[in-house]
Amino acid sequence: MRLDLGDLRTVAVGFVAAVAVLLVVFSIVGIDHVVSALSMADARIVVAVAAVALLWLFSWAMSLRTVLGILGVHVSSLRAFFLYAGATFANNVTPFGQAGGEPFTALLISRVTDAEYETSLGAIATVDSINFVPSISFALVGVAYYATVLTLGDTIELVALSIAALALAVPLAVLFAWRNRDRLGSVVAGVVVPMVGIIARVVPPVNPITESAVERRIQGFFGTIERIAGDRRGLLLALFFSAFGWLLSSLSLWLSLYALGHPVPFAAVLFIVPIGSIAGVAPLPGGLGGVEAALVILLVPITGVTAATAGAAAVIHRGATYWLPTMLGGVTTVMLEADSANGELPR
Repeated sequence: MRLDLGDLRTVAVGFVAAVAVLLVVFSIVGIDHVVSALSMADARIVVAVAAVALLWLFSWAMSLRTVLGILGVHVSSLRAFFLYAGATFANNVTPFGQAGGEPFTALLISRVTDAEYETSLGAIATVDSINFVPSISFALVGVAYYATVLTLGDTIELVALSIAALALAVPLAVLFAWRNRDRLGSVVAGVVVPMVGIIARVVPPVNPITESAVERRIQGFFGTIERIAGDRRGLLLALFFSAFGWLLSSLSLWLSLYALGHPVPFAAVLFIVPIGSIAGVAPLPGGLGGVEAALVILLVPITGVTAATAGAAAVIHRGATYWLPTMLGGVTTVMLEADSANGELPR
């Protein structure tokens, strides 16, 4: 999985924009106040946050391993962890989060496991779709807790409405796309083929493609989704790993606040984490900057902590769930690329 000069330029521009957003966010909060709050953090609990983040990554890797197993692609737990770390790396260095990283992730899975590209893309797309279910479920649990124990404020009411809208809109969009998959394939082919043709005239290594070839690949992708949907036991197991991963991710934020001396109701982080992750679809690498801003905006009114504490908690949490997986994923991606040909890593 190699990035050309254009890809590297896009990644660089994305990180520059993300750093600019981070500077704006923490300048508003007060960089000196955030640094002061971080200096008071319990180092032992911060280490625990990193350990929890690794367990979160492993749990979602097991979800990917389960889905690949449904498709007849069998990998060891260790290699699945490496693959998902690579997927996280791809998501975290490309704009629009998972939407931007999935093609690179599918290519990595394909090269490492010898699976067809459409199969690999279907697998990682399914895992991302599965992850949506528990995120919304946990968010609704958190809102229900606040609705029964506390009086809902304006912020929580807005969050609740956002969750309800997502819970309705996303499944309807997926259902519409599935029922119209043949027409969707034709539309996508009609858009992609001319674009590739233009690029091929400018970039010599790129070859033109035909609409029939694109439609064939799209149908192969939908065929993969159908195979996965037919294994309910496997889907339930993948859903379990996904839900456990969301719990661990929420625990990471809770521990980040606890390390700063501010324990909050766990129900709060149950819906702050998934709602905050929506900012990951922003045109920034892995949502860097956008997610931190969302966490601060949500933490202050919902938990009652100061903006400085919220900013410090966001730094610890994102350090464990963004920077740590990104660095680990970058290293493992290089390892997988180098060793997949001779099979040095266990399958």
